[in-house]
Amino acid sequence: MLILRQTAIGLVLALLVALPATAQDFQKGLAATKRGDYATALSEWRRLAEQGHARGQHNLSVMYGKGLGVTRDYAEALKWSRMAANQGLAQAQNNVGQIFRIGLGVQKDYAEALKWFRKAAQQGYAKSQGALGVMYSNGQGVPQDYVLAYMWTSLAAATGDKFATKNLDIVARETTPAQIAEAQKLARDWRAKHPEKK
Repeated sequence: MLILRQTAIGLVLALLVALPATAQDFQKGLAATKRGDYATALSEWRRLAEQGHARGQHNLSVMYGKGLGVTRDYAEALKWSRMAANQGLAQAQNNVGQIFRIGLGVQKDYAEALKWFRKAAQQGYAKSQGALGVMYSNGQGVPQDYVLAYMWTSLAAATGDKFATKNLDIVARETTPAQIAEAQKLARDWRAKHPEKK
């Protein structure tokens, strides 16, 4: 019993020591990026990414996707984004959705894009909510549906997302007053089920 207790205490202490180091390494990567020192950022985030740190995986993906300090490599970007997305990181889920919607290094796949946008949108991630609005408005991978387009776009616009705010006006021109009322009710219902995280 004493051995189990000592082992548990040891694990807790190791985690407490590791957490600040992980946060420090992540911050070192951010600071390096701001300085334009992509080699340092890449080193910090690769180490974190390989340890399973979702934000490190996401940031490493962005570096590969934009070619920051590395040769642009969409396959590597997708690999690291997917790892972070599978851990539930909304930004990474949005990036995976964008990769498949646009077809960056992969065949365009609207169904796959929708899957990832929905996961992030359900977490309240405005960019994914706006992307769903665009896909419903254009009928990309789904039947064209201005009610759902308006609903998702209005949710994103309510966060202050400028792209969604602009798109909301465009969607409104294609939508009847009755459809707007239905979309607004759907948005209210969605907000009631997904209260803002503080």
